[in-house]
Amino acid sequence: RMGDSYMGTWFEKLQSIGMSLMLPIAVLPAAARLMRLGAPDVLDIPFITKAGGSIFDNLALIFSIGIATGLAKDSNGAAGLAGAIAYLVLTSGLKAIDPALDMSVLAGILSGIEAGLLYNRFHSIRLPEFLGFFGGRRFVPIAAAVVSIVLAVIFGIIWGPCQAFIHAVGEWIIGAGVIGTFVYGVLNRLLIPFGLHHILNSFIWFVFGAYRMPDGTIVTGDLNRFFAGDPHAGMFMAGFYIMMMFGMPAVALAMYHEAKKENRHKIAGALASVAFTAFLTGITEPIEFMFMFIAPMLYGIHAILTGLAMSFAYAFGVLHGFGFSAGFIDYVLNWGLATKPIFILPLGLAFGVIYYVVFRWAIRTYDLPTIGRGDDIEFEESTDEDVLSNAYVETLVANLGGLDNLEEVGSCVTRLRLIVKDPTKIDEHVLRHMGVRGVFSSGNAVQVVIGTRAELIANAIKELGRR
Repeated sequence: RMGDSYMGTWFEKLQSIGMSLMLPIAVLPAAARLMRLGAPDVLDIPFITKAGGSIFDNLALIFSIGIATGLAKDSNGAAGLAGAIAYLVLTSGLKAIDPALDMSVLAGILSGIEAGLLYNRFHSIRLPEFLGFFGGRRFVPIAAAVVSIVLAVIFGIIWGPCQAFIHAVGEWIIGAGVIGTFVYGVLNRLLIPFGLHHILNSFIWFVFGAYRMPDGTIVTGDLNRFFAGDPHAGMFMAGFYIMMMFGMPAVALAMYHEAKKENRHKIAGALASVAFTAFLTGITEPIEFMFMFIAPMLYGIHAILTGLAMSFAYAFGVLHGFGFSAGFIDYVLNWGLATKPIFILPLGLAFGVIYYVVFRWAIRTYDLPTIGRGDDIEFEESTDEDVLSNAYVETLVANLGGLDNLEEVGSCVTRLRLIVKDPTKIDEHVLRHMGVRGVFSSGNAVQVVIGTRAELIANAIKELGRR
């Protein structure tokens, strides 16, 4: 039991970090769109490209502000200010100690975590009366500056070897080619249920690998380098187009055809909706959570096929990237920066057939309880008006154990991320009838997969709690 509690506590911490990463990552689609729309091969408007580039140029600072705000219990702006100050002090201190040291986006992530934790610990601190002005939230940026000075000294000593090690790891992963992309693809999917894939992605997309731009600026990470024009970047993103645009819609079709004939009309709209969402935007969680927990074997197959898709894209020399996810929008918009993007279409069609055949065979052979195969249809379509109505939110909260059971409420793209007092009070059966795709818990940390309206629903729950 003590081990379960310990793991639950660490999962809560990692969940919080993973959730906070989504805030700064959410600005990347806008930056990528601007850079591509202003590019010479699209609209050829340089100031639009520069506008988008300014976000990538200051990505570490954006991460420090966004993560600090995301980690803060009440998302207060004082935490974001503390994150910015922590980052500026840390990076300036490092450069003063050794100009060759560069923590890149890691400095922003570390500063954001530092500031968020300091805010949660000291935002209500009381100081002696003669220092009263500096108490409460005003104390947090001051504390962040002091802590960052200490961190600058520490990292000024240890970061040289750390920087060399991270560079070596990044070079190994990149140099591993087919094997490296396969391992990354598998791990990326296996971490999805825990919501921790954002942490892995942050290293792959923003840290590993370096590219010197014509003006001498060094950019790191597969995503950063891709949009900076590195002709060798995109190996850790290209394969996702194969899986997201073709593999996931094929899975939806396989589940439709393996459903009972009398149930197909009930699930057709829902499956068509999530399949189109995956194809167009690259958001695949609504499909994945349809079989992730009820048929774990299918999800294991999916993880392996994702790794293979990554490897095949690399083997065929395909390099492609995205600012949001590997959907059709990014596929077309970033075509001009990609290498052999046309190959994604035949590879995608081939993998679509593989996904369809393998999933139908596995579902039928092992009689897996995917959607529509039972008499009880647990997935219901809901409109925005339905899920944002007071009645829906109140019913949702009631089946999460009530407002008193919810200690923290947050969200990412498709899921509510909660800290609850008692996970046993959650009625997963009723939640599934309300359209919830899945519920995952570790200790008191709970994730409720509810679709792309997750943030709106989280805000509605918070508003309900304020009444």
